[in-house]
Amino acid sequence: MGSEPRTADPPEVLARVTEGLALVDVIARQMRRQFGAHVQVDDLASQGREALLAAARSFDAERGIPFRRWANLRIRGAMIDSVRQSGNLPKRVYRKLRALQAADLVHDAANEEQAAAPPPTAEAADARLGDQLASAAMAMALGFLSPRRGEALESAKDPDHSPESNVGHAQLIARIKLAIAELPDQERTLLTRHYFDEVNLDEAARELGLSKSWASRLHARGVEALARHLKRARVGP
Repeated sequence: MGSEPRTADPPEVLARVTEGLALVDVIARQMRRQFGAHVQVDDLASQGREALLAAARSFDAERGIPFRRWANLRIRGAMIDSVRQSGNLPKRVYRKLRALQAADLVHDAANEEQAAAPPPTAEAADARLGDQLASAAMAMALGFLSPRRGEALESAKDPDHSPESNVGHAQLIARIKLAIAELPDQERTLLTRHYFDEVNLDEAARELGLSKSWASRLHARGVEALARHLKRARVGP
C-alpha cells in the first residue's frame, strides 16, 4: 500500500482497511473490464488502497452509513481521478469516466442525506430513490456531454459520431447551460465550474467557501433541479 496504516491507527481503522482490501480488488477489476487497455489493474488497486485507508480513517459510524458503502464511492473516485489524469485518453473513454464520477457524486450526497434524515416510510424511501436515480442519470449526462478543459463548446465533437449527432450534442449542451443559468447562485456556479470549466468539485467548493459535504449536497440539489427542468421541457440526453 502506498500509504501504510500507521501503528498509531486504532484497531477499528485497521479492521476497516482489512475489510476493504477485497473491495479494492473488485472495483479495480470492474474498471479494467469497462475501460480495457486504457487502465492497469495494479495502478488502479494502488490508488484504491490509498483511498481505502483515507476512508477508514475518516469513517464515522454514527452517521449510519455502512463502511463498505462509504468506502466504495471514495475508492472508485480515486481510481477515476487517477485514470483521468493519465492523459491522452480517447474522448469517449474520458467522457465515460466523467459520467461515472458525476453519478457517484450524486450517490454520495444521497448517502449523506439518508444518514441525516432517514425516510419515514417505505413510500418516502421509494420516492427518494426515484429522485436519486433520475439525478444520477442527469449527472451522468452532464459528465458525458460536457467538454474538456479548453475545448470550445461548439468544437466538442466526437469523431465517432455523425455530423448530425454532433450538432444535436452541441444543441443539448447549450440548452443544459441555459437551464443551469436559472439555478440559485451557488448551485449555478458549482455546476458551471465543475462541468464546463472542469474544476474539481472540492476546488469549486473552496472558491465558494463551502465545506466538501455541503458542496456535495448542493451539487446533488442542482442536478436534481436540472433533471426536473429538462423533464418539463421534454429534453433528454
